[in-house]
Amino acid sequence: MNQNNTMKEIPSMERPYEKCERRGAESLSDVELLAVLLRTGTRGENALELSERILYHAGESGILSIHQFSMERLMRIKGIGRVKAIQISCISELTKRLAKTSAQELLSFQNPDSIAKYYMEDLRHEKQEHMKLLMLNSKSKLLGETNISKGTVNASLITPRELFIEALQKNAVSIIIMHNHPSGDPTPSREDQLTTRRIQEAGALIGIDLLDHIIIGNNCYISFRKEGML
Repeated sequence: MNQNNTMKEIPSMERPYEKCERRGAESLSDVELLAVLLRTGTRGENALELSERILYHAGESGILSIHQFSMERLMRIKGIGRVKAIQISCISELTKRLAKTSAQELLSFQNPDSIAKYYMEDLRHEKQEHMKLLMLNSKSKLLGETNISKGTVNASLITPRELFIEALQKNAVSIIIMHNHPSGDPTPSREDQLTTRRIQEAGALIGIDLLDHIIIGNNCYISFRKEGML
């Protein structure tokens, strides 16, 4: 694409706005969708060219990697200033909230599939492991949730004590723990299994059941309860 093209110089049939109006948003490529949302390009390139370059920086994962771009990283891309970095960050957050709101209707804390879908967008884009604690009452209703750790989920770093202090403060009857694997593969490691066993044993002593440990991958998950590991 000619770097000096303005959007008006592109044939109308190829402009993303007109294409969307004529054929629907689903007909647009990732580059075209991003161009419509950005609205304008920068000096020397139009919105399509700028969007193409942004997705080039995203690498093989393409538009999926936009979720991992911080404001600072976006602003290191030539032509992306404060306003466009804010626009892209808001686009990313909006897509996550839409996915989470859609999954909320089917959310049941007795159903690992619905739990994984609900929290998928929160966790699958993270570059580090995050562990989340869900605290439930006797009817399996959520009393509260909290982030327990950031970094490697390691049995020597995640102690049952910190989990159960939170759970006892909420008068929880049962808990679910959940964390992500940045690799995208949710297969439990030896440390995952050891951590789960320690938390389960500690919970049994104080009367708080560990209902499940769910590991989130890239659009996939593993439930310890579902796999018969609890």
